[in-house]
Amino acid sequence: MKKLYSLITLVILTSAAFKANAQSNDGLSDLFKGNPSDVNKLMGAYATPLFKGFGNSLNGGWTNTAKTQDLLHFTIRVTASASIVPQADRTFNINSLNLANIKPQGSPIAQTFGGDDKLETGITFTDPNNSANTYNTKLPAGVTKYVPAPQVQLTVGLVKHTDFSIRFIPTTKITDDVGKVGMFGFGLKHNFAQDLGKNALPFDLALAVGYTRLTYEKTLNVQPDASNGGITGNSNFSNQTIEGHFSGFNTQVILSKKLLFFTPFVSVGYLTSSTDVGLKGNFPFVTGVNAAKQPIYTSYADPINISGKSASVSGMRADLGFQLNLAILTIYASGSLAEYKSFNAGIGLGF
Repeated sequence: MKKLYSLITLVILTSAAFKANAQSNDGLSDLFKGNPSDVNKLMGAYATPLFKGFGNSLNGGWTNTAKTQDLLHFTIRVTASASIVPQADRTFNINSLNLANIKPQGSPIAQTFGGDDKLETGITFTDPNNSANTYNTKLPAGVTKYVPAPQVQLTVGLVKHTDFSIRFIPTTKITDDVGKVGMFGFGLKHNFAQDLGKNALPFDLALAVGYTRLTYEKTLNVQPDASNGGITGNSNFSNQTIEGHFSGFNTQVILSKKLLFFTPFVSVGYLTSSTDVGLKGNFPFVTGVNAAKQPIYTSYADPINISGKSASVSGMRADLGFQLNLAILTIYASGSLAEYKSFNAGIGLGF
């Protein structure tokens, strides 16, 4: 059991370190450059690749073989998946958002979360009541094109060549920069090749389904500019958080062949994911500009929610990978082709 906890801790901290490095400047705090409607559009355009990548990564790592566990035998595996934001989702066009009071300075192309971490885009906010008063600022640069998600999974063999998997991470605060993460999921896999009789086919062939739900919470610190034209509303900004709920469903047909201690596999299937992310607390929004070109703020409570198809991913998925069985230790690795390409790696203990 001590080894098990060590493995679980290792995968969580590895993923957290990757995430913390990627999000030391998460970009979200730098998106509050206009009224709530404009900010909602900007945040959706900027963060959608993060949410879609996260949902895609959740669907990874369920299995690396069509062979099922023997009755009451089990495997504990800890893996991490990372999705790659495609080139088309690394930038967005500011003009396409139909923002009310914001225009780009020069090129309208801005970075998303998955874009270049060295490029920022200048924008001009115009006071809705006086077009002569403007405020120049910048949208954030990208953070990383890799979006990781951890998996901690227990698989138990059932009757008739079927096994059951459960994923679980209790809600845990990793660091202040990363935030809190919790996860629950379950899956089933059935080996149809064994229904035809032992060794009837020279390979294993299985159908697998899996569902995962992850919750996320992180403290934010969105503050008005030190030099501002005033704030209307509640100016207590110490209670800011971002709360997210991500779920993914995955179904696969898997073919594998055990060759001594090496088992390659290939699978095709379909995945879906959904996202529901909201901001909680008081947040300052730029709602005007004074004659000295200083931004004027209005405070809004619980102002933003992002969900629906734009923040979700669905479609066909193909995986190719292998597992190495070394006594009770197993090593896993695979790659996936889908709307967002991804890769998965990890280790497991089987008994």
